[in-house]
Amino acid sequence: MAEENQGAAEGAQEQQGAGFALQRIFLKDLSFESPRAPQVFQSQWKPQVHMDLNTGNTKVGEDLYEVVLTITLTAKQDDEVALLVEIKQAGIFAIQGLEGPRLAHALGAFCPNILFPYARETIDSVVMKGSLPPFMLAPVNFDAIFADAMKRKQQEAAEAEATH
Repeated sequence: MAEENQGAAEGAQEQQGAGFALQRIFLKDLSFESPRAPQVFQSQWKPQVHMDLNTGNTKVGEDLYEVVLTITLTAKQDDEVALLVEIKQAGIFAIQGLEGPRLAHALGAFCPNILFPYARETIDSVVMKGSLPPFMLAPVNFDAIFADAMKRKQQEAAEAEATH
């Protein structure tokens, strides 16, 4: 019982030492292409849409990290690219008291969850400025994406060990 209380107290101290603060959100890069304009406006808009997501992070100072969410959205109409949008939505995050897997999770899932709505709104806005219907991107489960990526890394590491 005393050991359980001591473990709980240590866990509480670890959480009390953790800190997370959003410092800034900014648009790092934006590209919009509508190669079939104006012909694309003359047909019914029923595109096949493909979205690629990627995240990355860089330590930019003591306890400061830049996290970049990259979304590439490609819409094809009649097997031709009708729309291509690439956005790099970034943020500066102050993260203290997290290390290892907890820090990786914060940078790979929690921060992109914060950035996604900003990227989504920018994509909608720029597509509408291109005179096309807005893309209402569905929410993304970055926790599941992060968990899958970690599982893949573990499998790759296990396979690499098995071959040596």
